[in-house]
Amino acid sequence: MLTSNQRYIIKATVPLLETGGEALTRYFYKLMLDGYPQVRPLFNQTHQASGSQQRALANAVLTYARNIDHLEALGPLATRIVSKHVALQIQPEHYPIVGACLLRAIREVLGPDVATDAVIEAWGVAYQQLADTLMSAERKAYDALSSAPGGWRGVRAFRVVRKVKESEESSSFYLEPVDGGPLLEFSPGQYIGLRLNVNGEEIRRNYSLSAAPNGRSYRISVKREPSGVASNFLHDEVREERVLELFPPAGEFTLRESDKPLVLISGGVGITPTLAMAQTALDDNKRDVIFIHYARNALVHAFGDVLKAWHARFPRLRSYVVYEEAEPQGASGLVEHVPDEVGRPTLEQLRRWHATNDDFDAYFLGPKPFTAFIKRSLHELGVPDDRSRYEFFGPSEALA
Repeated sequence: MLTSNQRYIIKATVPLLETGGEALTRYFYKLMLDGYPQVRPLFNQTHQASGSQQRALANAVLTYARNIDHLEALGPLATRIVSKHVALQIQPEHYPIVGACLLRAIREVLGPDVATDAVIEAWGVAYQQLADTLMSAERKAYDALSSAPGGWRGVRAFRVVRKVKESEESSSFYLEPVDGGPLLEFSPGQYIGLRLNVNGEEIRRNYSLSAAPNGRSYRISVKREPSGVASNFLHDEVREERVLELFPPAGEFTLRESDKPLVLISGGVGITPTLAMAQTALDDNKRDVIFIHYARNALVHAFGDVLKAWHARFPRLRSYVVYEEAEPQGASGLVEHVPDEVGRPTLEQLRRWHATNDDFDAYFLGPKPFTAFIKRSLHELGVPDDRSRYEFFGPSEALA
């Protein structure tokens, strides 16, 4: 338990974290990934290279220090962290590694004049306090997942029963449990963790579940990223009948029970969780669904045929598609992929296309600039924060 003096010390480091937090977290990750190769599979090296993982951690550390006197304010942040940890199967033995590297990074980056023994001791106690909180929440989550009908702990073998090309960049993988047992239910919007072995190296990735729960199979839809080790492996090496290792579903970006109109807004591969949300809401037939999707062009627009089929079945659906490019080379003849508009997202589009009244629930995600724009636009349209939900990897300040 932190003493009053230790809380004072933590708060005194806030200005240093505001100006040098990313330098500290960059050094922290170097120490940990170089010194403890067993944790490397837990971290996406693409996010490491882009700096997004360092920024996310710097934001989390800073938020923790700012709220050290009222930790209840950390609820949403802690929930997101626990969900990510559960999806990747973070275990109690990983926490001492993180703690040792974090304290070493604080001492070596800030220097002995600033990072005194008292500062290191205070941060050591603060870290352990946070670690205990997270480990307790994660233990409860693991227990709940393993005891639920169709649930499991750790990895479970799934077979790829279908692989479907959805666009020039994306493919869907339909996965059924090899043991033939029941399948754990999930909430629309959640993702699964995948453990892969690529060229002798273990890597773990999260992928959104892109179809509503059906009790038989899971579907993930993966965009090929130019430098994505996992996505290229899945596209090039994984065929039907291949067995993959899955962790149970996790994530807090989920569809809430409501009878309000549902507005789903996605950019690019962000369409995947909104498909599961839309399908669930349409099947329930309790609310109108407005589905707005932005894609680069017709070649990379996935699931256009799904929307077309939904329109024939569900009168409560309205959908709109916008392409950034009118007709790229090779796209002519794709008559099923005709956009409603061409260009970038605009406030006027959202004003025209959202529900007929302002009392609706909005869910949105996509690339960072897109997510930031939609967040600002919905705020300008007067949508309250509690009815405007999004998922984003990185510090929330990046969307300001």
